[in-house]
Formats: sequence, C-alpha cells, structure tokens
Amino acid sequence: MKIVSACLAGINCRYDGKSKPNGKISDIVKKGEAIAVCPEELGGLPTPRPAAEQVKNKVINNKGEDITEQFYKGANLALAIAEENNCTEAILKCKSPMCGKGEVYDGSFSGTLTEGEGIFAKLLNEKGVKVITEVEFENNKE
Repeated sequence: MKIVSACLAGINCRYDGKSKPNGKISDIVKKGEAIAVCPEELGGLPTPRPAAEQVKNKVINNKGEDITEQFYKGANLALAIAEENNCTEAILKCKSPMCGKGEVYDGSFSGTLTEGEGIFAKLLNEKGVKVITEVEFENNKE
C-alpha cells in the first residue's frame, strides 16, 4: 500500500486552495492501491491558508506565524494512517515544507530551494517508508 499527498490525487487541499493532480496517482487512489492524505489539513490548518516554508527548525507562514506545531501534529497523524495501513511507499509533493524530498523552499518566500526534507517525508523516512516525489514517480515508468 502507498500513501500519497492528497493534492496529487486531485484534492483541493494546497495552501492556495488548489491541487496539483497527477492522473496516475489519482488512478492508484481510485483503485484502492494508495491512500491520499493532507498532513497540513490533518494538523488543523485551513484551506486555503498562508504559504509556509521551513526556517531552520521551524515552519513559518508568509505572515510570520510559527505553525511548526500544526505541521508536526499533522505529520504524526498522517504517519499513523500510513502505519495502520502498512504503507511501504509514499508519493509526496516535491518542494513542500511538509512533503518535500531532497529540496524544500528556503524560508525566504522568494522561490529559492535548499537541501532538505519536509516534516512528513522525514518522519516516513525514519520509519523505513520509501519516499519518492511525483516527479520521480513519473520518471519511473513502472
């Protein structure tokens, strides 16, 4: 079983109230091969919401509010869903402060990327769940 970023499955849960649908990811959710979650919503954040980026060990939105607690709450709830469903792989939204793998936005809100992982991606990695981005999923023609 896989766990996927809900925005990739076409659910309007991104900070901007939109989604980034990926047809193949939507299909595996519809087939019951993957579970779609939005850790940010699980953490109690509304949709739409101010954009957020990682700043050192915190998550700050573009209004200067510290939303680290909501991010960790949502990531832990999403991790519990992954564990309950024996998920061994995750397909997550690249560059996101919650779901990004390898690189995330740097906290300057200028579109600049830096090396790092989103909060949820990091928790999954620590539990041995294989994390890939939607870009890696598309490039891996299974």
